[in-house]
Amino acid sequence: MRWIFPKPFCSDSRSILETALEIHPSIALLLVQRGVDDVEKAMLMLHPKLSGLADPFLLPDMEPAVSRILKAVDTGEQILLYGDYDVDGVTSVTLLHRVLTEFGANVRSFLPNRLRNGYGLSKKGMDESFAAGKPDLLITLDCGTSSKQEIAAAYAMGVEVIVIDHHECPKELPECVAIVNPKRGSNFEYLCTVGIAFKVAHALLKTRREVPVQLKDYLDLVALGTVADVVPLIAENRLFVIKGLEQAAHSKWAGLRALGRIAGLSKTLRAPDVSFKIAPRINAAGRLESAGIALDLMLSSDEKIVQTLAEQLEQLNTRRRAMADLVFEQAEAAVSAGYDVKKHKAIVVGGKDWHPGLIGIVAAKMVQKYHCPVIVIGFDAAGVGKGSARSVEGFSLVDALRHCDACLLKHGGHHMAAGVSLEESRMAEFQRTFGEYAINAFSQIPSERAVSPDIELQLSDITMHLLEGYESFGPFGTNHPEPLFLLTQVHAATAPTVIKEKHRSFTFRQNGTTARAIWFNSADEPLPALPWDVAFTLGRNDFRGTSSPSIYVQYLRSAGESSE
Repeated sequence: MRWIFPKPFCSDSRSILETALEIHPSIALLLVQRGVDDVEKAMLMLHPKLSGLADPFLLPDMEPAVSRILKAVDTGEQILLYGDYDVDGVTSVTLLHRVLTEFGANVRSFLPNRLRNGYGLSKKGMDESFAAGKPDLLITLDCGTSSKQEIAAAYAMGVEVIVIDHHECPKELPECVAIVNPKRGSNFEYLCTVGIAFKVAHALLKTRREVPVQLKDYLDLVALGTVADVVPLIAENRLFVIKGLEQAAHSKWAGLRALGRIAGLSKTLRAPDVSFKIAPRINAAGRLESAGIALDLMLSSDEKIVQTLAEQLEQLNTRRRAMADLVFEQAEAAVSAGYDVKKHKAIVVGGKDWHPGLIGIVAAKMVQKYHCPVIVIGFDAAGVGKGSARSVEGFSLVDALRHCDACLLKHGGHHMAAGVSLEESRMAEFQRTFGEYAINAFSQIPSERAVSPDIELQLSDITMHLLEGYESFGPFGTNHPEPLFLLTQVHAATAPTVIKEKHRSFTFRQNGTTARAIWFNSADEPLPALPWDVAFTLGRNDFRGTSSPSIYVQYLRSAGESSE
């Protein structure tokens, strides 16, 4: 692990931003480091406004999509919304269902069952969703861009189709009314589907201004899907998340309020709350049973019903954690038996009856541990495997899986997350082909991990003034990573203590200042000799009505070790 210390940075822009915006000098420096070097840009970043939203008609096919939707509204045609079973799919369907209802549409919604219907728009899913009545207009959300055969089948039945999606586009697109997918154009490529659904709602409202829809009410749904889908937190995504988390404090939606209560959250919702508390509970429904439970929760306005559904999601989430832990243990055993983690640059493991709803969680957890691309595959009794892939920065799963196309029945997804299916008889070939590709790809990337803090602080710098600026600089995610701070020559005022057999709590001392810190999941980490260099992130601690900064240790080493 190489430590690369931040170099002294002098800039007139830093002083100008600090004075004009009355922000902590470290926040001004972070802005300049990320290319935000004038007051107007900084104001837009720290305090974005909804008035800055771009014209939704800049999205591909927005005009024909809006025209066809309004025709369906005016003629009373039946509209079927068909979504995906993850948080982006649930929030997209919820948002458009509620908006279309306010427009007076005859609308119903369907989310596929992972085990029964498979992923995306499928023949089985269409048969099941059409059983309640064949729709006149099918709108797919978070799926459909690659569903050429399924959409052709819908048209053969007399059903017209609009696709609202953000996934990568194949060479041949389906023929339908409209494919509102930013990947087809040059604007909004960063949006996930709930963001596109919001843009569709905005376009509908721009076309019919007399409909009393308050778009601001829907921003919490947009924030929820955007954070959970791990899309770049830039441009309008940043605006959606900031304003959406503010809206969540007084959400109009009973289901979202119930989820917050069951997760033990305060009214003030933050991005990590979505990632680690809200999203897993919504996803638990689609992973283990039917995402329809989550959709019913989000669409209901009955407080008793939503409380019951929220409790069901809580039980599913508890069960999901236990099952995922078991699959992780078995995957770990497979790694120990078949991999040299120093030699291999990627991991592909599989097992019988590993639940397809859990393999993505396990893959993500293994990436955190091994810092390399991981694919986890569950094989059914017929020997057909479904796998979930997760990657690391610099390694494209899209390119890697294209290279392995001959081994696979199907594959698709993003550069950082993807899905595969294959026959068990091709597993060894796939492991070898994917592994060889990874070795070649990583030959261009330094193998040694680096700890590279953005800014060095003194313990005395960590104040509420810094924290407030830090929170305005957030939320953090893809393309806007969380800043890493550095403390050097830190001593321990008292002996570190272990919390819940997993975490360590410290009281740091530096130049007469003391402060509490926590290092999560570090109980088994050997502590180096004092004094320490500490790389850390910041958080907020709310206790009995009082807020204070929290130091979250990410890396720790002896201060005497060499640095770059």
